[in-house]
Amino acid sequence: MELILPFLIGILFSASLYLILHRHFFKLILGLILFGLATNLFLFVIGRLTRGGSAIIGQGENVATEPFADPVPQALLLTAIVIGFGIQAFAIVLIKRVYQSFGTTDLDDMSTTDQIEENH
Repeated sequence: MELILPFLIGILFSASLYLILHRHFFKLILGLILFGLATNLFLFVIGRLTRGGSAIIGQGENVATEPFADPVPQALLLTAIVIGFGIQAFAIVLIKRVYQSFGTTDLDDMSTTDQIEENH
């Protein structure tokens, strides 16, 4: 499992960069979403896959006696997932609004703003 995840992360980063370089607005947003997911998976792997007890040290102890899971990467991942979900919801609304305004999601067709003034 630990050998498969770095390759999966690399594939996700590569696919996200491929989609980001497209001139289609929807593919650009999808690439950014994949980039965020790949980053979350990278942070998950960096935080180690080993299971351990809680990071609570008992009263009268100075050091944990058994291996424990690091709570910082877990907190970072939860925060990143929540923020990513909000950004994805905003991006979906943005794509809908851009399509309503321009009638297309191609970035080359959206380069001129004169079309908007002619329609209104």
